Parts: sequence; C-alpha cells; structure tokens
Amino acid sequence: MLKKIGAKWYVLSEKKGKSLGSYNTKKDAKKRLSQVEFFKRLKQTKGIKEGRKGRQR
Repeated sequence: MLKKIGAKWYVLSEKKGKSLGSYNTKKDAKKRLSQVEFFKRLKQTKGIKEGRKGRQR
C-alpha cells in the first residue's frame, strides 16, 4: 500500500501497516511496491511447488 505522509511516499505492508521504505517520489515508491509484490508471489509459488514434491527433511 502506498501512503503520502508529509513530503515522502511510504510503502506500507497491508496487514500490519509496517513501513517497507520511504521515497521522495511516487514513482520510486511504486517501483518498490512492485518489487515487494513480486517476491511475495515468488515465495508463495515456491511453497506450492515444494509441497507437491513431498519434500523430506
């Protein structure tokens, strides 16, 4: 989630509102948000693939 506070743009987590970075421009904040979303989806996809393989420890 993006939020403007004062002169800065903040990337915040949707669940807890934790700050994931502050940026001077909305463009930079959107770029970071897309990076966060990419890695979040990558992690979810990786978990699904590992579950199908029946990973053993």
